[in-house]
Amino acid sequence: MTTALGNNQGVEVNFDGLIGPTHNYGGLSHGNVASKTNALKIAYPKLAALQGLQKMQFMRGLGLEQGILLPQQRPHLPTLRALGFNGSDEQIIKQVSNAAPELLAQCYSASSMWSANAATVCPSADASDSKVHFTAANLSSMCHRSIEHSSTSRLLKKVFDGEHFSHHDALPSGAHFADEGAANHNRFTAAYDQAGLQLFVYGRYSFRANPQRSQRFPSRQSFEASQSIARLHKLDLGAHVFAQQNPEIIDAGAFHNDVVSVSNLSTFFTHEQAFVDQAELKTELQTKFRAIRPDTELDIIEVPTSAVSLSDAVSSYLFNSQLVQLPGQEKMTLVLPTESRDNRSVAAYLNELADTSRSIGNIEFVDVRQSMQNGGGPACLRLRVALNEEELAAVNPQFMLTNSRLKELNAWVERHYRDQLIAEDLADPQLARECFTALDELTQLFELGSFYEFQR
Repeated sequence: MTTALGNNQGVEVNFDGLIGPTHNYGGLSHGNVASKTNALKIAYPKLAALQGLQKMQFMRGLGLEQGILLPQQRPHLPTLRALGFNGSDEQIIKQVSNAAPELLAQCYSASSMWSANAATVCPSADASDSKVHFTAANLSSMCHRSIEHSSTSRLLKKVFDGEHFSHHDALPSGAHFADEGAANHNRFTAAYDQAGLQLFVYGRYSFRANPQRSQRFPSRQSFEASQSIARLHKLDLGAHVFAQQNPEIIDAGAFHNDVVSVSNLSTFFTHEQAFVDQAELKTELQTKFRAIRPDTELDIIEVPTSAVSLSDAVSSYLFNSQLVQLPGQEKMTLVLPTESRDNRSVAAYLNELADTSRSIGNIEFVDVRQSMQNGGGPACLRLRVALNEEELAAVNPQFMLTNSRLKELNAWVERHYRDQLIAEDLADPQLARECFTALDELTQLFELGSFYEFQR
């Protein structure tokens, strides 16, 4: 495997979710403005998957390591069987489409494409046992996502197998320990393989009073879930911070913190209204980061509301961007959705950012419109995993993007994906057969054997 370590400082690999063949606009995510706005419109699964692959190749072309996570089995018939439907696959689909079509939509959702919600990851440099820790997100706030975590855990163990990695089951299901994964998590450090400071963002408390809480949309991440993950990942008390996301920004449609914040190394790019008591949070971050990395200054870039309103931040997904350090570059690159370029106030802000920022020097745009219309930008599509040289070498190479793998996957998508998909198509048993045929071939490409439930 080729590496982009450079100066032996470790590497951050983005593992993007491969968009599955049932990509559709079900409007299932309450609090996700784009999901609700585009509900039941025509979706384009083939275009969506090809856009996702193009985005992965773009990032790799910048000189970064790029990984892949596979789509989950959809329709997820084991869930429907657990709910009392029985018979053959075709019979179950017909029963559900007649009796409870809303359940069919839940079990056809391709939402696992948004890998930022797959898990929370702790680099070995931060953990007391010097292992990379993974906790699959239970995603208990939304029915269609709550069925993902067991498959997520199984996949992550295939990708990250061996003595360097420690895997944890998802937290107990239910509202009290609701966990949305890395979409509510940031990390600050000087180099990927050096100790850093982790920021866990929550929306509400489960076991204590909530003096500030969103009113229009649900606060998905609980404080208790974030606290539990910090314990599971064996983090030192001085190496993490808990912060509450501003309820006002949740009600504006920022259902995860990665809609209003993104970090990389020692840079934090965030909206000025992202957090409760933001001034105090910035002081705490600076103080704790200085104690861990006295040789490195934390650069907090705070975008003012006067420049970018909450509605513009959410609609453009300005912060759901990928902030990356390219090999040989002094300043970082911000990779944004084309919607940010098309928003007048956001574009005006970005035009000044590269000239005025001491840590962000380049702006790039990618087209992920099919994902954006369902409420997920470039950052939603990837799970960030910081690795040292030995850990990178231990990653299953089947899941690292190469030119040959990209060619295979593009051809696979062209063979198996429908051009269009609408809600009525979910009731067609032929769609399920097409999906299972595609996924069966995918497991052969990745040498996984009988990985999906329908193969057993």
